[in-house]
Amino acid sequence: MMANWHLSNDEPDSPDSDIGLATKPREKTKRPPMYKVMILNDDFTPMEFVVHVLERFFGLNHAQAFELMLTVHKKGLAVVGVFSHEVAETKVTHVMEFAQRYQHPLQCTMEKE
Repeated sequence: MMANWHLSNDEPDSPDSDIGLATKPREKTKRPPMYKVMILNDDFTPMEFVVHVLERFFGLNHAQAFELMLTVHKKGLAVVGVFSHEVAETKVTHVMEFAQRYQHPLQCTMEKE
């Protein structure tokens, strides 16, 4: 059996209607935690290699990568990006595999922001 629906100005959406919808207060959706990806300084990995890693895996231009490499060199580490867990984990893995392939002890880590 089909119902016949008739649209009129008496619909609940009408501003003149006395009928209102009961709504639950909306809970705020929590944003997923973000993770800082960091490169750590060592005494063996060439500076040019670190610059290349920053350009290749973090999309920095040469000047940005060079400045960040100097921060790593002077301060011992630098945050190179903030990402969702999956993206951060993937970037750390790619950097570590790349460094190992070229036999550099470069360390890349992540921690919750």
